[in-house]
Formats: sequence, C-alpha cells, structure tokens
Amino acid sequence: MAFNWTCPYCASKTTINRDNHREGYEIMQIENPSGHKRLDFQWIVCPNEDCKKITLTAKLYNTEHDHISHIWLKLSLVNQWNLLPNSFAKSYPEYIPKPLTDDYEEACAILELSPKASATLSRRCLQGIIRDFWGISKNRLIDEINALEEKIDPLTWKSIDAVRKVGNIGAHMEKDINLIIEVDPKEAKLLIGLIEMLFEEWYIHRHERELKLNAITAMADEKDNQKKGNNRDQAT
Repeated sequence: MAFNWTCPYCASKTTINRDNHREGYEIMQIENPSGHKRLDFQWIVCPNEDCKKITLTAKLYNTEHDHISHIWLKLSLVNQWNLLPNSFAKSYPEYIPKPLTDDYEEACAILELSPKASATLSRRCLQGIIRDFWGISKNRLIDEINALEEKIDPLTWKSIDAVRKVGNIGAHMEKDINLIIEVDPKEAKLLIGLIEMLFEEWYIHRHERELKLNAITAMADEKDNQKKGNNRDQAT
C-alpha cells in the first residue's frame, strides 16, 4: 500500500511503497495485571538518494482477545514513539540563531515525556524570536507581545499570545498550589507548530527574499559595468 510521507530528516515529500517500507507487530500474551498488549512497528527508508535514512515508529495497544475463536478483537492505543529519529524536530538553516533552534529541538524531544515542559520551552523560544527578529526586549514577555501587536496580523498575534498563556502553566506556579492545570501532548505540539511557522514565515522567507533581491541588484550592477566598459571601448 502506497501513502504520502514527508521525511523527518531531509523534509522531502514523497510517496512510500513496499520498496522502502516495512511494518509488523508482536503480541505479548504473558498473563499480567494490565492484560495483553500488541506492539506495532513501522520501518521507512527515505527514497531520496541523498538521504536514505531510517525512520522507525512504534505503537503500543491494549487488546481484547476472543478465547473461543482465538481472534484479537479490539485495539486501543496506549502510547506511541518516534524511535528513529527520536524527535520530530525539523532541521533548520544555520542563519536561524542556534539558541532558538536549541529550544525548539528540546521542546520537540520532551513533548511526550512532559508536555508542560515542552510548552514552557516553546514559550522561551517564542520570546527569543521576538527579541531577535523584531528587536523588542522588555522585562516581561506579555509586554513584548503587546509591543508586537501592531506589527503583525491579528490571528498570528493571538496565536503567539496563546503560546505565552499555555507556556505560563509550566513557567509559573499557580497562586493556589492545589490547582493543577495539565497540558496534553496534542496541545504542546500545536505550540511547536506555531514556532515552526514563525521560523518559516519570518526567518526563511526573509532570507529567500534577500537572496532574490541581492541577485537582482548584482545583475543590474553587472549590466551597468558592461555598459561602462562598452562606453570606454568606444571612446578609445
């Protein structure tokens, strides 16, 4: 069965088929208090000749077994893991400051283990982006975000403020220490998705724009030099 897939190493978008994909499962039937388990695993080798790296994922399920027909009836997902690579963090160019990509990669790596800590790292990464890209630096993140409001579109601003609010759950203890607010992995991953979007729309688009404009300027300078050279030749 073929399916669309994006390589976590090289970001190539491709179609995976039997030539570069294997999957299987093992069932643990030893009696234990939590019941039988099924472990599914999937291997993918990137078809990109310049990459060819291995991706390995695993999913653990609770199972229900019909002892009469010996058929496994129902699977309910317990957990899943990205084993290779051990994080879904994307690779970014070196012109994005390393402290920002370090926070981003750590937020990705710790997502399943501690979504609250991941959200806190996304919050710190966001603050670093605002200070580096926009040159806004104040004592509190909320003041920096308020200063950013008139510089970007309203929906992006609201999303950035949402990262601050969710990240605060891990960064600051509630006044009522008995009040526990959890952050689940899906919520933490949404915050990471915003960081990725800002990297793309702000840093990468700016860099690509500069390359195009510099190429146009260089072309114009070359044509101007050619023109001046032709004029000197005609004068002599």
